[in-house]
Amino acid sequence: MTASAGGRRPWRGRRVVLGVAGGIAAYKVVQLARDLTELGAEVDVVLTRTAREFVGPVTFEALTGRPVAVELIETGHALDHIRLAREADVVCVAPATADLIARAATGRADDLLTALLLATRAPVLFCPAMNDAMWAHPQTQANIRHLAESLHYGIVGPGTGPLAYGEGEGPGRMMEPAEIIEHVGRALSTPGVLTDRRVVVTAGPTREPVDPVRVLSNRSSGRMGYALAAAAWRRGAQVTLVSGPAAVPPPSGPQLVPVETADEMAAAVRAAISESDVLIMAAAVADFRPVAPAAAKIKRRDAPREIPLEPAVDVLAETRPDRKHGLFAVGFALETGDGRAEARRKLESKGLDLIVLNHAAEETGFESETNRVVLIDRAGREDDVPLLHKTEIAELILDRIESLLDKR
Repeated sequence: MTASAGGRRPWRGRRVVLGVAGGIAAYKVVQLARDLTELGAEVDVVLTRTAREFVGPVTFEALTGRPVAVELIETGHALDHIRLAREADVVCVAPATADLIARAATGRADDLLTALLLATRAPVLFCPAMNDAMWAHPQTQANIRHLAESLHYGIVGPGTGPLAYGEGEGPGRMMEPAEIIEHVGRALSTPGVLTDRRVVVTAGPTREPVDPVRVLSNRSSGRMGYALAAAAWRRGAQVTLVSGPAAVPPPSGPQLVPVETADEMAAAVRAAISESDVLIMAAAVADFRPVAPAAAKIKRRDAPREIPLEPAVDVLAETRPDRKHGLFAVGFALETGDGRAEARRKLESKGLDLIVLNHAAEETGFESETNRVVLIDRAGREDDVPLLHKTEIAELILDRIESLLDKR
């Protein structure tokens, strides 16, 4: 989990109550507590009695720098369930065992965690973790439906994968900490301009075949587009992420549409934008492609002296007629030198509302976690963004998008 000094939005300075129930997945919550703390959250851990059989309070205290709450009735801590409930910005229960789910669904308050759940008015997330048979049991499913539909708790997972030793694979595995963190971030985000909007983000490189084993591509890692998609989803948007083969894992939350070539990306964008409100074209689409890709692998001894190229499809230009009326379009311009005049030209010629200019000559951008950019909008405003982590740049770009959308 990457975090800048002082943490990251929306976790920075927020209070997260992390309730840990007694399941083997409790060992993974140690990483979750650490990562949330590194992101700048104040993490208050509440352990059930059975959770302490798997991991102790000292471990969490060492990682969060905060005392761990364990008992409902304890001298000097008689009102911890009320205090923690009021101070929480979000309550996340991980792992949420079948027993804890059942007690919460019936309104029990027989320990600190369940009493806190009754007292809080903060958003609550449950991250189920149990044997696949226990998860499939009708009573567990009825309890989960009650939590989701009647109490409006967020249900994160479970995933499908290896279970406890000897249990094989199946549904019931707790989601990974990185995925849970994104859901916590979405719960922490205040409803705003992008809430419930449909957003399409393109990311990564495209690859044009030279032959069945070689491609013409570029050095894009996909980090910028993935950061934008994740941040938009955390702000409450419904996000479709159209991505070429990126070098980083896709974010949790957005709907991923994988593509390879510029033609495939254009088709995926065309299918999505007719019903979307925002398009953020962060992909590094190949400008050229081989005129006639070879049907078989080109042998070294038969390699041609030249491979004729032709322009690849311009995704922004080709899909412009398919945009929903009023769609807010954002493009990216990678230029050498100053590039501002070329960025302004693209802003006009491609019907964009905002363009993000970055520089190919700098030791930032491609294959880097940092970048510096210039934001240019149709009103002529230009903002130079200093060297920052791409996750922070994504937040600033979305701030500008929301500001411009709000003025429409």
